[in-house]
Amino acid sequence: MQDQNLFSKNGANSSMQAYVEEIWQQTCGTWDNVNESTVQEFLSQCDEKNIDSQFAMSWVEQNKENIPDWQSVSRVSLDWMNQHTSTGSPLMD
Repeated sequence: MQDQNLFSKNGANSSMQAYVEEIWQQTCGTWDNVNESTVQEFLSQCDEKNIDSQFAMSWVEQNKENIPDWQSVSRVSLDWMNQHTSTGSPLMD
């Protein structure tokens, strides 16, 4: 039973990641297009679609070597998350 729950969670994460990748494609297109503005749009789109911004940024960070000026993008992402989340959790409206 425990293995079945693990499989379900992994399946959900795979689906969520596919959805995140789709949003990424729509907002950024390619890794070369990522900048402060596009990453904010990406995070906003994820937020609008009720995707955890920490999950989304974790996926982005896994690809940071492909992102020009990662330091700026990372800083802006952190600022965005600090403004839109509280103690690491999405704000409740």
